[in-house]
Amino acid sequence: MNEPQPDNRPPLLVLVGPTAVGKTALSLQIAKAFNCEIISGDSMQVYRGMDIGTAKLPLDDREDVPHHLIDICSPEHPFSVSEFQSLCTEKIRDIHSRGKLPFIVGGTGLYVESVCYGFRFQERGADEKFRNEMAAFARENGAEALHAKLAEVDPVSASKLHPNDERRVIRALEVYNETGKPLSEIQEQSRGDERRSPYRLCLIGLTMDRAKLYERINERVDQMLEDGLVQEVKTLLSQNVPRGAVSMQGLGYKEIAAYLEGETDLETAVSTLKQDTRRFAKRQLSWFRHMRGLEWADVGAVPKNSELFRMICAIIAGKFHCDMEYIFQE
Repeated sequence: MNEPQPDNRPPLLVLVGPTAVGKTALSLQIAKAFNCEIISGDSMQVYRGMDIGTAKLPLDDREDVPHHLIDICSPEHPFSVSEFQSLCTEKIRDIHSRGKLPFIVGGTGLYVESVCYGFRFQERGADEKFRNEMAAFARENGAEALHAKLAEVDPVSASKLHPNDERRVIRALEVYNETGKPLSEIQEQSRGDERRSPYRLCLIGLTMDRAKLYERINERVDQMLEDGLVQEVKTLLSQNVPRGAVSMQGLGYKEIAAYLEGETDLETAVSTLKQDTRRFAKRQLSWFRHMRGLEWADVGAVPKNSELFRMICAIIAGKFHCDMEYIFQE
């Protein structure tokens, strides 16, 4: 009888979940318990000067645990998933080389999954003529009409993209125009072509009651406004960051920019932001439910945070064969 072969792949810890579910605070506890360095798996936290709207952890709170891929590019830069994959993979190697456990924490499903399973991205040149035509169509007919175009040829991608995310909607249409295949089909083929993960993964997803999550989202938006979100967006606009930039399509930025440019009043902008964020959280959960190997932890199923922390530590210890008594010896 053959003995099972040891799994020599490097370990990688991942914590995902919808916005406002409580990933950040929990990740610090976990990182300290397992000697981790955290890699942000958020597509917006890469941008400098965009702190409040992206819910970045303040610098003082990062002192005890190193954080990576935060504040690495200017708001004008069109940061992409392939760029994230490359930088994150490099960071994982670096963290391992120092005897630490790399720990991806974030809510951008495609970014995180691209690293976990080594997606291959086909580089395509931009068709500026087509993009300009689609942008003009959106200006004349509205974002919903452009989104409807995508829904006709690629309903799967359309279901994952908000109509206001014009850049990604146009990109998905561009891929179909170039290849005759929906972007979602190409992405699925990429997933299907991959072998097992290059890492020994421990994937944990946080969830909670939908009504409670939406309540927390509304409270977070109110706190962001109190912390100065309007001024943050005003500063970006004064620095001539284009409203069409990838960074300015992020939640909080496009809604407040519309208010500052006189296109709506503040009350409507805030209401739209809360609604858009709730819809985004729903899309995040839908994405994560399709991730292979994800173990869920219901934040509302345990009465105390300490019990949730212990439950998640048990999952990690079981996956990586750690000694729980050592972790909780303090």
